[in-house]
Amino acid sequence: MRFLIAIICMVGSPACAASIAFTTESYPPFSFLKDGVPAGAGVEQVSRMMMEAGSDMHFTIEVLPWARALALAETQADHCVFATARTPERENRFKWVGPMQMDRNSLVRRAGSAVHVPNLAAAKSYRIGTQRDDYTEALLQQKGFTGIDLSASFDLTLAKLLGGRIDLMPMSQPVIQKLLKEQQPIEPVVELSQQELAIACNKSVANALIVRMQTALDRLKANGTVDRIYRAYGVELVH
Repeated sequence: MRFLIAIICMVGSPACAASIAFTTESYPPFSFLKDGVPAGAGVEQVSRMMMEAGSDMHFTIEVLPWARALALAETQADHCVFATARTPERENRFKWVGPMQMDRNSLVRRAGSAVHVPNLAAAKSYRIGTQRDDYTEALLQQKGFTGIDLSASFDLTLAKLLGGRIDLMPMSQPVIQKLLKEQQPIEPVVELSQQELAIACNKSVANALIVRMQTALDRLKANGTVDRIYRAYGVELVH
């Protein structure tokens, strides 16, 4: 589903050239669909960043399965994807704007389950699930996890966890906070990683636009806007 911020400009105007298509995934409270329209802390953060960058910055935001969202940003001109873990493997595949936030990721079990995970080594004997082409898939593989159960979306992975089809799944701290406030039956058991989450843009995106977006994001972080956005969604950012 696509959300369009339209800027009126005359045909042939230089302003019409600054157009970026953003993709993201369903990952509440960071990004999700509300009445068919993208919403969430990350969606609002990107929207405010683009408006801060200038009235000529025409953009769209679309919520897609993560693998497709990431692939579009890597293969299609003037596309960006968020929130993307800025890993060494991805560094040279994109141009970057960020960080949007610093994230802590933990393995989570269904509350009350018999899953006992005092450390990461112990977790390897359990069924682990995550989203296809999410950075946690590669992270789990790097840490020696095998037989990873892959789904198209976070929502499907969570449904598998709550339904007992998998034993553990990686989850970021803001999402854990949200689900616990909603009294979802989950429990974090062991930290998996810490990483920077950022906006990853196709390498065709003009350097001048990357600078404008970065400058706008930095201003919003410095004046407290980003913290206020996240607090409105019940999330305290890690600094």
